[in-house]
Amino acid sequence: MDYKTRIANLRKIMQKKSLDAVLISNFENQYYFSGLKAITYSRPILLLVTKDEMSIVLPTLEENHAKHKTDADYLYVYHEVEEKDGEHSYHAQVETLLKTINKGSHVGIEYNSLPTQITLMLKETGLDYINIEKEIVQMRAVKSEEEIKMIKESGKLVSHALKKSVENVKSGMSELEMDYFGNEYLFKEVSKTYPDSTFDYFVMSPSGLERTNTPHVFSNSRKVEDQDIIIHSRQVGLNGYRAECERTMFIGEPTEKQREVFNVMVEAQKAALDFIKVGVTAKEVNQRALDVIEEAGLQEYVVHRTGHGIGIGVHEEPSLRFDNDLKLEAGMVFCIEPGIYIPEVGGFRHSDTVVLEDDGTVLITEYPRDIESLIVR
Repeated sequence: MDYKTRIANLRKIMQKKSLDAVLISNFENQYYFSGLKAITYSRPILLLVTKDEMSIVLPTLEENHAKHKTDADYLYVYHEVEEKDGEHSYHAQVETLLKTINKGSHVGIEYNSLPTQITLMLKETGLDYINIEKEIVQMRAVKSEEEIKMIKESGKLVSHALKKSVENVKSGMSELEMDYFGNEYLFKEVSKTYPDSTFDYFVMSPSGLERTNTPHVFSNSRKVEDQDIIIHSRQVGLNGYRAECERTMFIGEPTEKQREVFNVMVEAQKAALDFIKVGVTAKEVNQRALDVIEEAGLQEYVVHRTGHGIGIGVHEEPSLRFDNDLKLEAGMVFCIEPGIYIPEVGGFRHSDTVVLEDDGTVLITEYPRDIESLIVR
């Protein structure tokens, strides 16, 4: 990925807003600007970008990682070994870093992710600060050609993984066992086809009337039963960039009510997929799906937005929801996933990933959406 271009674009924002530095605390944004992605962030990391330099405060165990993955000019390394504490602790290194910025300077920060303690240290060091989250969201929302290429590869992978699980599930199998078929495919395919690549995935397969009415739950060892409804949901991230695909399916014949609601959900998703394109607003896409659901009299069973952005993050802005007036641009990537959740009937949701381009909208995930293709007999 072209991290230098991203830093250059960030510096243009700094110049426009008269900022002397920017502190990046959100871990997804740290990866976006530097290429450093830790396995876990239980040990804090802080990225500083000035007009000429990039510095990172990080723990010892990430030092070699940062040297390999980033072009950081300076690393402020803190330690966990007892005899190295004190002047080399995390907060001591942050304090040292902030002292490299002249007093009275203006620093851009991310209000929702920068710890309050670090914000107080900014004030104590004599630095002014403003929120630049909106500008960073706008940067990430429009993907580069390289980012879109990676997302499209993830779209292929997630579609095939979903197919493997959906077409192998049967009564008596646990949700975890259902997930296994797609997971096995992914580990083998990525190892074979994408050398020296990183890969992460997310999968959940809530089954039964009660569990499908909870949109976000982990798969567990519950056994799938005859007449069950299942929402099989997958994301795949190849080299940090993700795509999503979900399907609602049945073990045995669905009831007439389930057929009715399923078809409304499919039509709502189709309405949004057919409508979304460059130039329309986010809330208009949301409303197209809701119009179908409202016409069927099922609006009270809608509990979430029609869709969300995706890329580095599992869910990221822009959001396709009722209060977002944003006009959509080429290079944006969305998951379209209107859902209907009815107690004693079940939850119903398909999701597909689309890329917006100047000459049209590209669907990058695929598996049959009709009910007959999603019944296990």
